[in-house]
Amino acid sequence: MSETPRRADPVRAPADECGCAPSPAEARAFWPQSPVSRRTALAVGMLGVAAIGAFGVGGGINAAWAATYPSWDDVQKARANEAAKGKEITRIEGLIQGLADNVAAKNAEAEAAANEFYEAQQAYFDAVDYADALQERADEQDALATEAAEKAARVAAQLYRTGGEDASLELFFAGSAAGADDLLARLGQMDKLIEGNQSIYDTAVAARNSAQQLSNQASVARDERDRLQKLAEDKLIVAQEAAAAAQAALDEQEGNLMTLEAQLAALKDTTAKTVAGYEAGVAERKRLEEERKRQEEERRRREAELAAQNGWGSGGLVGSGGWARPHGGRITDGYGPRAPLCGNYGCTSGFHRGVDFANGCGAFIYAAADGFVDAALWNGGLGNYIRIQHGAGIATGYAHIRPSGYLVSYGDYVSAGQAIAYAGDTGQSYGCHLHFEVYLNGAATEPLAFLRARGVSI
Repeated sequence: MSETPRRADPVRAPADECGCAPSPAEARAFWPQSPVSRRTALAVGMLGVAAIGAFGVGGGINAAWAATYPSWDDVQKARANEAAKGKEITRIEGLIQGLADNVAAKNAEAEAAANEFYEAQQAYFDAVDYADALQERADEQDALATEAAEKAARVAAQLYRTGGEDASLELFFAGSAAGADDLLARLGQMDKLIEGNQSIYDTAVAARNSAQQLSNQASVARDERDRLQKLAEDKLIVAQEAAAAAQAALDEQEGNLMTLEAQLAALKDTTAKTVAGYEAGVAERKRLEEERKRQEEERRRREAELAAQNGWGSGGLVGSGGWARPHGGRITDGYGPRAPLCGNYGCTSGFHRGVDFANGCGAFIYAAADGFVDAALWNGGLGNYIRIQHGAGIATGYAHIRPSGYLVSYGDYVSAGQAIAYAGDTGQSYGCHLHFEVYLNGAATEPLAFLRARGVSI
């Protein structure tokens, strides 16, 4: 499912060419400066273990459930003695129940951690919007202050001209002032101001003060935004570790349950059937299961290759800028405000931070560009979710993946147009589709314009 990483960073050049890449300071603050290898990504993930307790996930998250399993020799010996048989039956039944309990506990921990990440991620997105809105209002007030100050200067100059004063005052006000603050300081010293210019002057002062207050609030909001971004990324590390622990618990259960159930049956069997017969039966069932998994993996590989070659439904086709359409079918919802939708996982935000593609249940989802998978887990209202880091502060998110619908894993390197998952309706979803998001330095941005700018046909 994964490929060998290329030596060059294939996504920095397109980002630089379009002028959408973050500044060096922004990139250093929040995002890695070079592609993250699987080894590095996993090492970074391990840093979250120390913080797990703080986020409500139990310790020992990476360790498999500790258990000592009986051998077939143990079962054979126990069958020869009723007391030993009863003890071994109790032991095996406890092991089977313990495996089930461990899976349930790890799944609960993973879901709790994933939901915390989802809430933190949404809080960060809201903080981005709030900080941007404050700065936009500050800029508007600043422009209003400048316009009013310039108007007051022109009026003042006109007053002095009509009063016989030096007409060069117009140049003094309009040509040499450094800005609204400079103009207002000069105007405030003029006695002629009262004659008809006071209201304009007051408007300019009020706008200037409002701009400063809003700018200060925006600065505080940006600090909070940055704090929430760091918190969300910390919670993602914890959630990814919890998901890995849940998978490890499931793998251990699947790897031992068949043998334990056969051993239990052998101990409870009062016929002449031999232990060797039970053991042989387990070996055959495991062989058949491994063959089934191999065939399924081969089927998925062939489907993914064929999908990449044909670009079914226009999804997966790589454009001139090296980016691909992430899903086929029609666009059913765009980026922007909308009425909240409510269901089993609460209500959606009143702002849709992605674009929805509908191409049917089980249709392929494709990587929009080359990069590394830094998240493949449950993500609250987004359901099963993948995030890919493309470098230069750019990442993409893919949501509502169907159950067991992942074709790639955490840490994998993927190529543009590569099939990475199957579309579903997990999470806060009303019908199978792909919810696709684009992030610049972690903040969501409008995906369609972003893709079109990179030569993707939408």
